[in-house]
Amino acid sequence: MTYEFPPNFIWGSATAGHQVEGNNVNSDFWAEEHAEGSPYKDKSGDAIDHYRLYKEDIALMARLGLKAYRFSIEWSRIEPEKGEYSSSAIEHYRDVLETCREYGITPIVAMHHFSSPRWLMRLGGWANSEIANLFAQYCERVFRDLGHLIPYTLTMNEVNLPVMLREVFSNIGFIPPVGIERDAWVAPKWRESAARLCGTTADKYFTFHMISDDASIKLLKEAHMKARDVIKRTSPNTKVGLSMALSDIQAVPGGESLAEKKWQSYFGQFQDVITGDDFFGLQNYTRETYGPEGQIAPPEDAELTQMGYVYCPEALGNVIRKVSQSIKMPIMITEHGIATANDKRRVEFIRRGLEGVHSCLNDGIDIIGYLHWSTFDNFEWNSGYAMQFGLIEVDRVTQERKSKESAHYLGRIAQKNSIITR
Repeated sequence: MTYEFPPNFIWGSATAGHQVEGNNVNSDFWAEEHAEGSPYKDKSGDAIDHYRLYKEDIALMARLGLKAYRFSIEWSRIEPEKGEYSSSAIEHYRDVLETCREYGITPIVAMHHFSSPRWLMRLGGWANSEIANLFAQYCERVFRDLGHLIPYTLTMNEVNLPVMLREVFSNIGFIPPVGIERDAWVAPKWRESAARLCGTTADKYFTFHMISDDASIKLLKEAHMKARDVIKRTSPNTKVGLSMALSDIQAVPGGESLAEKKWQSYFGQFQDVITGDDFFGLQNYTRETYGPEGQIAPPEDAELTQMGYVYCPEALGNVIRKVSQSIKMPIMITEHGIATANDKRRVEFIRRGLEGVHSCLNDGIDIIGYLHWSTFDNFEWNSGYAMQFGLIEVDRVTQERKSKESAHYLGRIAQKNSIITR
Protein backbone atom coordinates (compact mmCIF):
# COMPACT_ATOMS: atom_id res chain seq x y z
CA MET A 1 0.00 0.00 0.00
CA THR A 2 1.24 3.48 -0.90
CA TYR A 3 0.68 6.54 1.28
CA GLU A 4 1.11 9.78 -0.67
CA PHE A 5 1.81 13.06 1.12
CA PRO A 6 0.85 16.60 0.06
CA PRO A 7 3.10 18.52 -2.34
CA ASN A 8 5.75 20.58 -0.53
CA PHE A 9 5.47 18.47 2.62
CA ILE A 10 8.60 19.14 4.68
CA TRP A 11 10.79 16.06 5.36
CA GLY A 12 13.85 16.25 7.54
CA SER A 13 15.55 15.78 10.88
CA ALA A 14 16.57 17.85 13.87
CA THR A 15 19.42 18.65 16.25
CA ALA A 16 20.09 21.13 19.05
CA GLY A 17 23.21 23.26 19.30
CA HIS A 18 24.42 22.23 22.74
CA GLN A 19 23.92 18.57 21.89
CA VAL A 20 25.95 18.53 18.67
CA GLU A 21 28.15 21.61 18.29
CA GLY A 22 30.58 21.01 21.13
CA ASN A 23 32.35 23.29 23.60
CA ASN A 24 29.39 25.52 24.37
CA VAL A 25 31.43 26.81 27.29
CA ASN A 26 29.55 30.04 27.90
CA SER A 27 26.21 28.37 28.64
CA ASP A 28 24.42 27.42 31.83
CA PHE A 29 24.33 23.78 30.70
CA TRP A 30 28.11 23.66 30.46
CA ALA A 31 28.17 24.89 34.06
CA GLU A 32 25.65 22.24 35.13
CA GLU A 33 27.72 19.48 33.53
CA HIS A 34 30.81 20.61 35.41
CA ALA A 35 29.12 21.39 38.73
CA GLU A 36 30.15 19.46 41.83
CA GLY A 37 27.79 16.51 42.26
CA SER A 38 26.25 17.04 38.82
CA PRO A 39 23.77 14.30 37.79
CA TYR A 40 24.98 14.52 34.18
CA LYS A 41 26.44 11.14 33.25
CA ASP A 42 28.86 12.68 30.72
CA LYS A 43 30.26 16.07 29.85
CA SER A 44 29.35 17.30 26.38
CA GLY A 45 32.94 18.25 25.49
CA ASP A 46 33.47 18.29 21.73
CA ALA A 47 30.07 16.60 21.28
CA ILE A 48 30.02 15.51 17.62
CA ASP A 49 31.98 18.60 16.57
CA HIS A 50 29.12 19.86 14.41
CA TYR A 51 30.23 23.47 14.86
CA ARG A 52 33.25 22.59 12.74
CA LEU A 53 31.80 19.80 10.58
CA TYR A 54 28.43 21.32 9.66
CA LYS A 55 29.24 21.58 5.94
CA GLU A 56 30.00 17.88 5.65
CA ASP A 57 26.99 17.06 7.81
CA ILE A 58 24.54 19.07 5.73
CA ALA A 59 25.98 17.58 2.56
CA LEU A 60 25.40 14.12 4.06
CA MET A 61 21.78 14.97 4.86
CA ALA A 62 21.29 16.01 1.26
CA ARG A 63 22.88 12.81 -0.09
CA LEU A 64 20.53 10.81 2.08
CA GLY A 65 17.60 12.63 0.46
CA LEU A 66 16.44 14.72 3.39
CA LYS A 67 14.85 18.05 2.51
CA ALA A 68 14.93 20.01 5.77
CA TYR A 69 17.17 20.53 8.77
CA ARG A 70 16.01 21.89 12.10
CA PHE A 71 18.84 23.22 14.26
CA SER A 72 19.23 25.79 17.02
CA ILE A 73 21.19 29.00 17.23
CA GLU A 74 23.07 29.28 20.52
CA TRP A 75 22.24 32.45 22.42
CA SER A 76 25.44 32.11 24.47
CA ARG A 77 27.53 32.23 21.28
CA ILE A 78 25.64 35.14 19.71
CA GLU A 79 25.59 37.24 22.90
CA PRO A 80 28.48 36.09 25.11
CA GLU A 81 27.93 39.04 27.45
CA LYS A 82 24.79 41.13 27.86
CA GLY A 83 24.50 43.56 24.97
CA GLU A 84 27.73 42.36 23.31
CA TYR A 85 27.14 40.47 20.07
CA SER A 86 29.64 38.24 18.32
CA SER A 87 29.98 39.01 14.61
CA SER A 88 31.93 35.79 14.10
CA ALA A 89 29.12 33.70 15.63
CA ILE A 90 26.53 35.44 13.46
CA GLU A 91 28.68 34.79 10.38
CA HIS A 92 29.03 31.14 11.41
CA TYR A 93 25.27 30.67 11.48
CA ARG A 94 24.95 32.65 8.25
CA ASP A 95 27.22 30.07 6.63
CA VAL A 96 25.18 27.21 8.10
CA LEU A 97 22.06 28.74 6.55
CA GLU A 98 23.80 29.39 3.23
CA THR A 99 25.07 25.81 3.21
CA CYS A 100 21.52 24.56 3.69
CA ARG A 101 20.41 26.64 0.71
CA GLU A 102 23.34 25.36 -1.37
CA TYR A 103 22.23 21.77 -0.81
CA GLY A 104 18.51 22.38 -1.22
CA ILE A 105 17.81 21.91 2.50
CA THR A 106 15.06 24.01 4.14
CA PRO A 107 16.35 25.40 7.47
CA ILE A 108 14.05 25.48 10.47
CA VAL A 109 15.74 27.42 13.27
CA ALA A 110 15.08 27.25 17.01
CA MET A 111 16.20 30.42 18.75
CA HIS A 112 16.38 28.68 22.11
CA HIS A 113 16.79 24.97 22.80
CA PHE A 114 17.16 24.75 26.59
CA SER A 115 20.64 26.32 27.04
CA SER A 116 21.11 29.99 27.97
CA PRO A 117 24.10 32.32 28.45
CA ARG A 118 25.84 32.25 31.82
CA TRP A 119 25.41 36.00 32.18
CA LEU A 120 21.63 35.55 32.17
CA MET A 121 21.92 33.53 35.38
CA ARG A 122 23.71 36.44 37.04
CA LEU A 123 20.62 38.55 36.30
CA GLY A 124 18.17 36.03 37.72
CA GLY A 125 17.79 33.82 34.66
CA TRP A 126 14.30 33.08 33.38
CA ALA A 127 12.76 34.54 36.56
CA ASN A 128 14.12 38.01 35.73
CA SER A 129 11.22 40.40 35.03
CA GLU A 130 13.18 41.68 32.01
CA ILE A 131 13.63 38.25 30.39
CA ALA A 132 11.09 38.97 27.64
CA ASN A 133 12.99 42.07 26.55
CA LEU A 134 16.38 40.37 26.82
CA PHE A 135 15.27 37.43 24.71
CA ALA A 136 13.51 39.64 22.16
CA GLN A 137 16.62 41.81 21.76
CA TYR A 138 18.71 38.72 21.00
CA CYS A 139 16.15 37.54 18.45
CA GLU A 140 16.01 40.97 16.83
CA ARG A 141 19.80 41.03 16.45
CA VAL A 142 19.84 37.62 14.75
CA PHE A 143 16.90 38.27 12.43
CA ARG A 144 18.19 41.67 11.43
CA ASP A 145 21.17 39.93 9.85
CA LEU A 146 19.87 36.45 9.05
CA GLY A 147 16.09 36.63 8.84
CA HIS A 148 16.00 36.53 5.04
CA LEU A 149 17.63 33.10 5.21
CA ILE A 150 15.20 31.64 7.79
CA PRO A 151 11.79 30.57 6.43
CA TYR A 152 10.63 28.94 9.70
CA THR A 153 11.61 29.58 13.30
CA LEU A 154 10.69 28.29 16.73
CA THR A 155 11.22 30.91 19.38
CA MET A 156 11.70 28.21 22.02
CA ASN A 157 11.80 24.44 22.18
CA GLU A 158 9.36 22.59 24.42
CA VAL A 159 8.01 25.49 26.44
CA ASN A 160 5.96 23.04 28.49
CA LEU A 161 8.84 20.74 29.42
CA PRO A 162 9.59 22.26 32.84
CA VAL A 163 6.11 21.33 34.11
CA MET A 164 6.72 17.76 32.92
CA LEU A 165 10.19 17.35 34.37
CA ARG A 166 9.30 15.56 37.56
CA GLU A 167 7.79 12.73 35.51
CA VAL A 168 10.49 12.89 32.85
CA PHE A 169 13.37 12.78 35.33
CA SER A 170 11.73 9.90 37.14
CA ASN A 171 11.32 7.95 33.90
CA ILE A 172 14.92 8.41 32.77
CA GLY A 173 16.46 7.56 36.10
CA PHE A 174 17.17 11.01 37.56
CA ILE A 175 18.25 10.49 41.17
CA PRO A 176 18.35 13.64 43.31
CA PRO A 177 21.25 14.07 45.73
CA VAL A 178 20.90 12.36 49.10
CA GLY A 179 18.54 14.26 51.35
CA ILE A 180 16.71 16.00 48.51
CA GLU A 181 13.17 14.91 47.70
CA ARG A 182 12.31 14.54 44.02
CA ASP A 183 9.66 17.26 44.23
CA ALA A 184 12.39 19.69 45.30
CA TRP A 185 14.54 18.98 42.24
CA VAL A 186 14.56 22.66 41.31
CA ALA A 187 17.13 23.44 44.01
CA PRO A 188 19.39 20.45 44.75
CA LYS A 189 22.85 21.08 46.15
CA TRP A 190 24.65 20.69 42.83
CA ARG A 191 22.81 23.68 41.44
CA GLU A 192 24.61 25.84 44.00
CA SER A 193 27.86 24.76 42.38
CA ALA A 194 26.43 25.45 38.90
CA ALA A 195 25.39 28.91 40.06
CA ARG A 196 28.92 29.65 41.26
CA LEU A 197 30.30 28.55 37.87
CA CYS A 198 27.95 31.09 36.30
CA GLY A 199 29.23 33.77 38.66
CA THR A 200 26.12 33.99 40.79
CA THR A 201 24.31 32.50 43.76
CA ALA A 202 21.63 29.82 43.95
CA ASP A 203 18.89 32.35 44.74
CA LYS A 204 19.44 34.03 41.35
CA TYR A 205 20.11 30.84 39.40
CA PHE A 206 16.96 30.06 37.40
CA THR A 207 17.39 28.08 34.19
CA PHE A 208 14.82 27.45 31.47
CA HIS A 209 14.13 24.03 33.00
CA MET A 210 12.95 25.63 36.25
CA ILE A 211 10.02 27.51 34.65
CA SER A 212 7.11 25.75 36.32
CA ASP A 213 5.42 28.24 38.68
CA ASP A 214 2.77 30.74 37.63
CA ALA A 215 5.09 33.77 37.72
CA SER A 216 7.84 32.25 35.56
CA ILE A 217 5.34 30.71 33.12
CA LYS A 218 3.84 34.18 32.65
CA LEU A 219 7.32 35.56 31.89
CA LEU A 220 7.93 32.70 29.44
CA LYS A 221 4.75 33.54 27.57
CA GLU A 222 5.73 37.21 27.42
CA ALA A 223 9.14 36.21 26.06
CA HIS A 224 7.59 34.19 23.26
CA MET A 225 5.13 36.88 22.29
CA LYS A 226 7.72 39.67 22.31
CA ALA A 227 10.17 37.54 20.34
CA ARG A 228 7.46 36.63 17.83
CA ASP A 229 6.50 40.27 17.38
CA VAL A 230 10.08 41.44 16.85
CA ILE A 231 10.82 38.59 14.43
CA LYS A 232 7.69 39.35 12.37
CA ARG A 233 8.57 43.03 12.31
CA THR A 234 12.21 42.42 11.38
CA SER A 235 11.63 39.52 8.98
CA PRO A 236 8.00 39.53 7.80
CA ASN A 237 8.38 36.47 5.58
CA THR A 238 9.55 34.18 8.39
CA LYS A 239 6.92 31.83 9.83
CA VAL A 240 7.04 31.84 13.64
CA GLY A 241 5.93 29.25 16.18
CA LEU A 242 7.05 27.34 19.26
CA SER A 243 7.15 23.66 20.15
CA MET A 244 5.67 21.54 22.92
CA ALA A 245 6.53 18.04 24.09
CA LEU A 246 3.27 16.10 24.19
CA SER A 247 2.83 12.49 25.21
CA ASP A 248 -0.31 10.64 24.18
CA ILE A 249 -2.24 10.93 27.47
CA GLN A 250 -4.53 7.91 27.93
CA ALA A 251 -6.72 6.80 30.83
CA VAL A 252 -8.10 3.57 32.21
CA PRO A 253 -11.47 3.63 34.01
CA GLY A 254 -11.24 5.97 36.96
CA GLY A 255 -8.26 7.88 35.59
CA GLU A 256 -10.09 10.16 33.20
CA SER A 257 -10.08 13.26 35.39
CA LEU A 258 -6.39 12.90 36.22
CA ALA A 259 -5.54 12.40 32.54
CA GLU A 260 -7.49 15.53 31.64
CA LYS A 261 -5.69 17.45 34.39
CA LYS A 262 -2.33 16.31 32.98
CA TRP A 263 -3.31 17.39 29.47
CA GLN A 264 -4.35 20.79 30.78
CA SER A 265 -1.02 21.13 32.59
CA TYR A 266 1.05 19.99 29.61
CA PHE A 267 -0.90 21.68 26.80
CA GLY A 268 -4.01 23.59 27.78
CA GLN A 269 -2.38 26.19 30.00
CA PHE A 270 -0.05 27.19 27.14
CA GLN A 271 -2.69 27.34 24.45
CA ASP A 272 -3.31 31.08 24.85
CA VAL A 273 0.29 31.98 24.01
CA ILE A 274 0.21 30.46 20.52
CA THR A 275 -2.65 32.64 19.35
CA GLY A 276 -1.05 34.68 16.60
CA ASP A 277 1.59 32.09 15.72
CA ASP A 278 2.00 30.90 12.12
CA PHE A 279 2.36 27.20 12.96
CA PHE A 280 2.58 24.84 15.93
CA GLY A 281 5.59 22.61 16.60
CA LEU A 282 4.37 19.24 17.91
CA GLN A 283 6.83 16.81 19.52
CA ASN A 284 5.96 13.27 20.57
CA TYR A 285 7.84 10.19 21.74
CA THR A 286 5.47 7.98 23.69
CA ARG A 287 2.18 7.60 25.55
CA GLU A 288 1.34 7.92 29.24
CA THR A 289 -1.53 6.04 30.87
CA TYR A 290 -3.29 7.24 34.01
CA GLY A 291 -5.51 5.50 36.53
CA PRO A 292 -7.29 6.84 39.62
CA GLU A 293 -4.06 6.70 41.64
CA GLY A 294 -1.78 8.31 39.06
CA GLN A 295 0.40 7.27 36.13
CA ILE A 296 0.37 3.53 35.54
CA ALA A 297 3.68 1.76 35.03
CA PRO A 298 4.02 -0.14 31.75
CA PRO A 299 3.28 -3.88 31.83
CA GLU A 300 6.33 -6.07 32.49
CA ASP A 301 6.28 -7.34 28.90
CA ALA A 302 5.99 -3.84 27.36
CA GLU A 303 8.69 -2.83 24.89
CA LEU A 304 10.60 0.13 26.31
CA THR A 305 13.12 2.41 24.67
CA GLN A 306 16.54 3.24 26.11
CA MET A 307 14.88 6.23 27.76
CA GLY A 308 12.37 3.98 29.50
CA TYR A 309 9.52 5.18 27.28
CA VAL A 310 6.81 2.82 26.05
CA TYR A 311 7.40 1.98 22.38
CA CYS A 312 4.29 3.48 20.80
CA PRO A 313 4.57 4.91 17.27
CA GLU A 314 0.79 5.32 17.14
CA ALA A 315 1.01 7.96 19.87
CA LEU A 316 1.97 10.55 17.26
CA GLY A 317 -1.29 10.36 15.34
CA ASN A 318 -3.30 10.36 18.56
CA VAL A 319 -1.62 13.54 19.79
CA ILE A 320 -2.04 15.28 16.44
CA ARG A 321 -5.78 14.58 16.56
CA LYS A 322 -6.13 15.84 20.11
CA VAL A 323 -4.17 19.04 19.43
CA SER A 324 -6.17 19.69 16.25
CA GLN A 325 -9.37 19.77 18.30
CA SER A 326 -8.08 22.82 20.14
CA ILE A 327 -6.05 24.82 17.62
CA LYS A 328 -6.66 25.72 14.01
CA MET A 329 -3.25 26.39 12.51
CA PRO A 330 -0.70 24.36 10.53
CA ILE A 331 1.08 21.68 12.58
CA MET A 332 4.72 20.82 12.00
CA ILE A 333 6.03 17.69 13.69
CA THR A 334 9.29 19.17 14.92
CA GLU A 335 10.47 16.07 16.84
CA HIS A 336 9.52 12.38 16.77
CA GLY A 337 12.02 9.70 17.59
CA ILE A 338 13.22 6.76 19.60
CA ALA A 339 16.34 5.92 21.60
CA THR A 340 17.33 2.40 20.61
CA ALA A 341 20.32 0.34 19.51
CA ASN A 342 18.00 -1.67 17.23
CA ASP A 343 17.70 0.38 14.08
CA LYS A 344 15.04 -1.95 12.66
CA ARG A 345 12.78 -0.79 15.47
CA ARG A 346 13.53 2.82 14.50
CA VAL A 347 12.52 2.11 10.90
CA GLU A 348 9.31 0.53 12.16
CA PHE A 349 8.75 3.48 14.52
CA ILE A 350 9.05 5.94 11.63
CA ARG A 351 6.78 3.91 9.34
CA ARG A 352 3.99 3.39 11.85
CA GLY A 353 4.22 6.98 13.07
CA LEU A 354 3.91 8.27 9.52
CA GLU A 355 0.94 6.04 8.80
CA GLY A 356 -0.76 7.89 11.66
CA VAL A 357 0.27 11.24 10.18
CA HIS A 358 -1.16 10.22 6.82
CA SER A 359 -4.45 9.20 8.43
CA CYS A 360 -4.66 12.63 10.06
CA LEU A 361 -4.00 14.32 6.74
CA ASN A 362 -6.78 12.29 5.15
CA ASP A 363 -9.13 13.62 7.81
CA GLY A 364 -8.29 17.19 6.84
CA ILE A 365 -5.81 18.08 9.58
CA ASP A 366 -3.28 20.63 8.33
CA ILE A 367 0.17 19.03 8.84
CA ILE A 368 3.03 20.66 6.96
CA GLY A 369 6.08 18.58 7.85
CA TYR A 370 7.84 15.80 9.73
CA LEU A 371 11.25 16.23 11.37
CA HIS A 372 12.80 13.18 12.99
CA TRP A 373 14.75 13.39 16.25
CA SER A 374 17.55 13.20 15.77
CA THR A 375 19.91 13.53 12.85
CA PHE A 376 22.81 12.08 14.86
CA ASP A 377 23.51 10.08 17.95
CA ASN A 378 24.44 12.97 20.21
CA PHE A 379 24.69 14.34 23.74
CA GLU A 380 21.35 13.64 25.41
CA TRP A 381 21.58 16.10 28.31
CA ASN A 382 21.85 14.41 31.71
CA SER A 383 21.72 10.96 30.05
CA GLY A 384 25.00 11.68 28.28
CA TYR A 385 26.03 9.78 25.18
CA ALA A 386 24.39 6.44 25.97
CA MET A 387 21.07 7.26 24.28
CA GLN A 388 20.99 6.37 20.57
CA PHE A 389 18.37 8.61 18.95
CA GLY A 390 20.24 9.22 15.70
CA LEU A 391 19.64 8.37 12.09
CA ILE A 392 23.42 8.66 11.79
CA GLU A 393 25.94 6.98 14.09
CA VAL A 394 29.00 8.98 15.18
CA ASP A 395 32.35 7.63 16.30
CA ARG A 396 33.24 10.23 18.90
CA VAL A 397 36.95 9.36 18.78
CA THR A 398 37.33 9.86 15.03
CA GLN A 399 34.08 11.84 14.50
CA GLU A 400 33.35 9.53 11.56
CA ARG A 401 29.68 9.50 10.50
CA LYS A 402 27.93 6.26 9.55
CA SER A 403 24.40 6.41 8.17
CA LYS A 404 21.98 3.84 9.54
CA GLU A 405 19.30 2.13 7.47
CA SER A 406 16.74 4.42 9.14
CA ALA A 407 18.51 7.43 7.60
CA HIS A 408 18.27 5.89 4.13
CA TYR A 409 14.66 4.88 4.79
CA LEU A 410 13.56 8.40 5.77
CA GLY A 411 15.60 9.82 2.88
CA ARG A 412 13.75 7.60 0.40
CA ILE A 413 10.43 8.71 1.86
CA ALA A 414 11.49 12.34 1.51
CA GLN A 415 12.50 11.82 -2.12
CA LYS A 416 9.30 9.99 -3.08
CA ASN A 417 7.04 12.04 -0.81
CA SER A 418 5.33 8.76 0.07
CA ILE A 419 5.69 5.61 2.12
CA ILE A 420 5.16 2.14 0.73
CA THR A 421 4.11 -0.72 2.99
CA ARG A 422 3.60 -4.37 2.23
